[in-house]
Amino acid sequence: MRIISRPDFDGVVCAVLLKEALGGDLPLRWTQPSDIQNGRFRLLPGDVLANLPLAGDDDVAMWFDHHVSNVSKKNYPGIFRIAPSAAGLVYEFFQGRWNGRFKELVRQADRIDSAQLTLDEILHPQQYPYVLLSMSIATRRSLEDAIYCDHLVSLLRAQDDIEPVMRDGTVRRRCDDAVVANREYERSLRDYTELDGHVSITDFRGLSPAPDGNRFLVYSLFPDAVVNVKLYDEGPYVVVKLGHSILNRGCRVNVGKLLSRYGGGGHRGAGACRLERGHAESQAADIIALLRKNAAESD
Repeated sequence: MRIISRPDFDGVVCAVLLKEALGGDLPLRWTQPSDIQNGRFRLLPGDVLANLPLAGDDDVAMWFDHHVSNVSKKNYPGIFRIAPSAAGLVYEFFQGRWNGRFKELVRQADRIDSAQLTLDEILHPQQYPYVLLSMSIATRRSLEDAIYCDHLVSLLRAQDDIEPVMRDGTVRRRCDDAVVANREYERSLRDYTELDGHVSITDFRGLSPAPDGNRFLVYSLFPDAVVNVKLYDEGPYVVVKLGHSILNRGCRVNVGKLLSRYGGGGHRGAGACRLERGHAESQAADIIALLRKNAAESD
């Protein structure tokens, strides 16, 4: 049996809970949704999968997920339900085991993964430990990030209070790096984002590496937009990331279902897909056109 999770804050909290519920000695593996969907990561029958999609007729021991695009026709032990976080579903499933532990950690995973943040939390994450901790997990440095996520799981299992976690040397360095990266990211957003009606389009194609940082910041910089489109290169693909504004909640398009047409997916309000470079220009234009239309029938 292995625990398989996604290297983001929700995935880390899922791993904390599953390790606590099923056994701390279970091996932990980190992977991205596209790696499972494209067959680059092989699931085994005994695996416990959290915050990730299944591909085809994968046979796993347990599955916990909350993404609208990941509905499966097959029933698995665990919970699949649209919810603020996958961690909340793991917490619910094993609810008799916690004795009051991890309640605040799961509450924060719910808030962060469902983007229920205030403007002050967006602009000043360094003043909010859980928000800053979530931003310290980058997702484009696979090996380095896997090691860091393992470290966070160990810390969060051992501590009921967030302050000792934030004082850890590795965490402190990663958080300091995130604060610097966020400042640089703001400049990049201003330089490479244009407003097209109520759609803000951030085009980082041609930049290597593509800028990365506070995913909520663009909503404060372009308050008239109800949705953001971010484009960047990744090997032979162009990645498209979409997100409803959490400050101007007027987008009616179901992002997860829209991107499932292009081999991606996600939540109603946020998601991603990868487009083959030869088709990316026309497909990205189609996606933007649907967002500009902003019709509920795009669900």
